[in-house]
Order: sequence, then structure tokens, then C-alpha cells
Amino acid sequence: MTTYRAARGTRDLLPGETAAWTRLERLVDDLADRYGYRRIVTPMFEQVAVFERGVGEVTDIVEKELFRIAPRTDEGESWALRPEPTAGIVRAYVQHGMQTWPQPVKLAMTGPMFRYDRPQAGRYRQFWQFDVEAIGDPGPAIDAEIIELGHRVYADAGLTGVEVLLNSIGDLACRPPYVAELTDYYRARSGELPVLERDRLERNVLRLLDSKDPAMAAVNAKAPRITDRLCAACAEHFAGVRAHLDAIRVPYRLEPGLVRGLDYYTRTAFEFYVAGREGQQQALGGGGRYDGLVELLGGRPTPGIGFGVGLDRLLLALQEQDAPAAHGAEAGPTAVVVGADPDDTVARLRIATDLRSAGIAARAELGRRKLGKQLESAARDRAHFAVIVGDELGAGDVQLRDLPAGTQKVVALADLAREVSRAHAAHRHGVEKG
Repeated sequence: MTTYRAARGTRDLLPGETAAWTRLERLVDDLADRYGYRRIVTPMFEQVAVFERGVGEVTDIVEKELFRIAPRTDEGESWALRPEPTAGIVRAYVQHGMQTWPQPVKLAMTGPMFRYDRPQAGRYRQFWQFDVEAIGDPGPAIDAEIIELGHRVYADAGLTGVEVLLNSIGDLACRPPYVAELTDYYRARSGELPVLERDRLERNVLRLLDSKDPAMAAVNAKAPRITDRLCAACAEHFAGVRAHLDAIRVPYRLEPGLVRGLDYYTRTAFEFYVAGREGQQQALGGGGRYDGLVELLGGRPTPGIGFGVGLDRLLLALQEQDAPAAHGAEAGPTAVVVGADPDDTVARLRIATDLRSAGIAARAELGRRKLGKQLESAARDRAHFAVIVGDELGAGDVQLRDLPAGTQKVVALADLAREVSRAHAAHRHGVEKG
């Protein structure tokens, strides 16, 4: 018999695992609201050209990791699942005329991304990312706000030792001379370069700086640094970013070799790591400024900056630190409706439905089991109350048992929802609030 499994590089999030996941989603949504970043939802697939223009054709994402979609009919366009959110958000910014809105437009999104990557710990082919973008502000103050928000995600999640790695990669004024110098540097050492990197050397030399090939480490260590070659405007901007970060007490470390892996970045670039775990596969998230991306995708020249936090990697890091946010059971129902008559499922379902209508998390025992087994099931679910349907129902009453406290009393069915809400708010595990 054929056994079906989740596709390689993907996984199922089962009910026992989703409590920590749900907490992270709620945490980042709350932070986005607190910082004034409004929710946007873009399609999970875009025209391939959106990623080729925005991310860059000579990148690992487009060259090796893009999930392309084969349409049933020839529509004259090619599509791909989104490997990252920024290009799609900027496409939406241009398409829907957000340049006429009050600037900056501050947007946030949480959702799945897709990369045909080699599966490994914390790196999946379908992964979830929290993303924020501020489009229309040239900085540097907004750069610092964005970086501080990213740093706060990890702090509020309970992850310790997170460090910001920071760099500036210049702009169209100072980067071309640097690229020419960098090209000369690598050409003089072409014999030391792996085959893939020799090919990239002539197409996009900056990609060599973020190469994942270990053979590049020694060569890259001696490569020219762009921070020594910034133009006056970029140097002033970078100094402003650092001054703002210092003012709001965000710890960071300058990393001249950090260029990020996407073509759209300019000036500020940053990544988040747990201290001592720096490396290509250890980044928890990162981002940067992309002042040319809006124009690349058909809009007027508009500055922008954003970052993405990998929720999968964040949860894995929390687990490695055995942080409380990585654990914890799902919340149980407030009440479970059980019955002395195993066959009377109608009454149990009706009462549970009425409790739900009153806003109470309630479950009905709908199996035909003895009362003892039903109560055991309610206790395993960590329910606060068991509503016991018995002979009292004829008089319009039920028994309400506080499971943690072990107490029980008769309650009129008409008052049940109000009494459950009051008692649940007043105490936990049978301990009255003072």
C-alpha cells in the first residue's frame, strides 16, 4: 500500500506544536500594531519578472531556489511562488498607487515563503516569515526604528544573546567604483575561486561576498571593504543610523562583509544572530534599505527599508535555549459538557452550543461513554469546568463542577453561561482572586 508523506523540506505543524507557534504569530502581530505597521496580504505567487527585477537574476534565490509554477494553459506569463515578501509588497505599492498616500507607508505581513533550498535544521522549502516595510522615508531615523523593532521581536519572544550585525553597502554613487575595485581583486585571484563563483564574478561580483562556499572564506577576508569607500552622503547616512541606534540603546556590531543576498539593497544592511553563532545558515533574520526597488518595479524613485524574521528559525532558537516561549500546552476549553446518560448527546450538544454562543470556549462529549470516562477526558483537556447533565435537567438545572478545585454545585441552565464566565474570571485552578 502506498504511504504518502509531506514533501521533502516541508513539515506538518501538529496541534501539540502549534501553541508556541500561535504565540509567536500573536506577538509579531501585536508589535506591528504597536509600531504602526498596517497589515498587508499579497498573493503567494507573482510573475517571475517581479523576483528577477527585484531580487536579482544573479542570486541563489532566482538561479537555484525559485519554485516556478507550470500553468495548465499558456497564458503568456511565467509565475513563481514567493521566495521573500518585499518584492511583492513593493509591486502592490506601485500597482495600487500607494505613492499618493501619506508617506511613509508602513506595512507588515506574516505568511509562508517558498525556496527550493537544501533542507536542513531551521531551513525549510516552505517557511514562515514576519516582514515589515517602511516605504517613502529616506532615513536614517526610520532605519533605526526598523532595526529596533526587529531586535524587540527576539527580546519579547524570550530569546537571549541576540546581536545586530550592521553595515552600509553604499548607493549608485559610490558602489560602482567599489564594484570595479572588487572585480579587479577577485580576477587577480580567479584561480582560488570555485567554478560557480568564477561565473558570478563577471555577472554580479557582490554575490561573491555572501558566498556560502567555505572555500571563499579566506579570499573574502582580505577583500576591499565598502565602508572604507562610501561617498559623503552614504557615510553621513550610516553615521546617522548608528547615532539613532545608540540613542535608543540597541546593541550592534559593525560587519563590513555583510552585503545580504538580494540585489535591491542599498546603504543600510543588517542581520540578527545569537551571539557566537554567526554564519550563513545561522541568521535569524535581517533586512536593509532598498531605495531603487520601487523604480525597478515601475514606480517613481522612492526610498524604502524593511526586514524579515524567520519564525521557523526563531522557534528553533527558542527551543535550543529551552526558553518558556518554545514550550507550553494548548489552552484547554473553559467547559466540557458531559452527561450521566451516555446516549443523550442531543442535550449535551445543545448546552455546549449555547455556551459557545455566549462567547465561552466549550466542548461537548459526543461519544457514548460512561460519565466517569467523560470526566476523565475533560480533565485531560485541562478544562476548568465540567457541566454535568443529569436528572436535574428536567427541572432546568445542571451540575457545575470546578475540576481543579474539586467542588460542585447546582446551577440553573438559564444562568449557566453567566455563572461559568463569572467563576472562570474570578479564579484559576480553584483559587479565588483576592
